[in-house]
Amino acid sequence: MAKKSRITNAAKKIGAAIGKADRTAHKVARAGVMAKGELEDISKQVDALKKQLMKTTKRLKKALS
Repeated sequence: MAKKSRITNAAKKIGAAIGKADRTAHKVARAGVMAKGELEDISKQVDALKKQLMKTTKRLKKALS
């Protein structure tokens, strides 16, 4: 009977470890999705700033000519 108890305890520990690893993997995946979204937003902002800089450069060149 003692062996069955050891097997049960080992199974509990394995299940707990798998559950913990699964939760951590989900957290990492969620953080990755959020980071991707933020990176896309930053990329859009950089593109907008590039356009604005190009317009300003054109105006400045016309003003100096």
